Amino acid sequence: MRHTTIGDRRVSALCLGAMKFGSQTDDATASALLDRFVEAGGTFVDTSNNYQFWVEGFEGHESETFLGRWRRERGVTDEVFVATKLGAMPTVPGTGLETAEGLSAKAVAASAERSRERLGVDRLDALYAHIEDRSVPMEETMGAFADLVAGGAVGELGLSNHRTWRLERARAVAESRDWPRPRLLQYRYSYLQPRLDVPLTAAGHVHATPELLDFVRAEAAEGRPYTLVAYTTLLWGAYTRPDRELERAYDHPGTAARTAVLGEVAAETGATRNQVVLAWLMDSDPAVVPLVGVSTLAQLDEAIEATDLTLTRDQWERLANADQGERHGTAQ
Repeated sequence: MRHTTIGDRRVSALCLGAMKFGSQTDDATASALLDRFVEAGGTFVDTSNNYQFWVEGFEGHESETFLGRWRRERGVTDEVFVATKLGAMPTVPGTGLETAEGLSAKAVAASAERSRERLGVDRLDALYAHIEDRSVPMEETMGAFADLVAGGAVGELGLSNHRTWRLERARAVAESRDWPRPRLLQYRYSYLQPRLDVPLTAAGHVHATPELLDFVRAEAAEGRPYTLVAYTTLLWGAYTRPDRELERAYDHPGTAARTAVLGEVAAETGATRNQVVLAWLMDSDPAVVPLVGVSTLAQLDEAIEATDLTLTRDQWERLANADQGERHGTAQ
């Protein structure tokens, strides 16, 4: 298992997404997946306080609640790093992000406390602001997060689905007040790149842009490293399953060019296309921690085995440059 760092913590370079645990994935299967992940050296798990409110029959706290129960049953303490999120939980049952709790100081404090209770921990390993809340001054949100860190309720801070200029504003606000800065970022990202001028169909998804990747590289050069986590890395199975159609944002010439080279590299390495995608992300600059959501042990084992795959420089560059000359509004 490869490893990376979040602040001062060493964690696995593969993150297991627990979004469906406690809801669509039954407890026995979810426990087996977590057990296998930890047995293989996995130590980084992702959840949120709103998973999965949009699925009929569930309220949005099920993933955190399940993880808290699993931790107690297995006697898991700080060897597994669990990152959760707040800010996107609807405040009115049956609604969506239009009634999201937001990032006011009051909402941050209350939601963080509820997450600690559900996960059964004194301190959250990491806490993201799940989505932007431009109705609240950045100073208020960052101050609320700083209070949580100062009080020992949170270890690391993160921002998810924020525009790049908002990341810089958060950094500047934190630095000017000597507050802890967010060092964990989470965005949608994969090998195939969507057109940036075509909206993504998934509500709330924000794709990593060239500007964001440049920001992360530049900050690292200035001694302010970030850990970049990517969700939807395997595009819901579209790399290997012909029945999984890509959404309209991927309908451009670059997709065919990249897919062709992906197949070539997979054949050369003897790995699956999914494994090549995950290895390509981990080998990127900046390095990306792939977040994978799985429902079977076979899917999990495939992802775990990808951490042992190291692409040659030539293979990585061929993949990265496969769509040169075909880029018309794409994210690379």
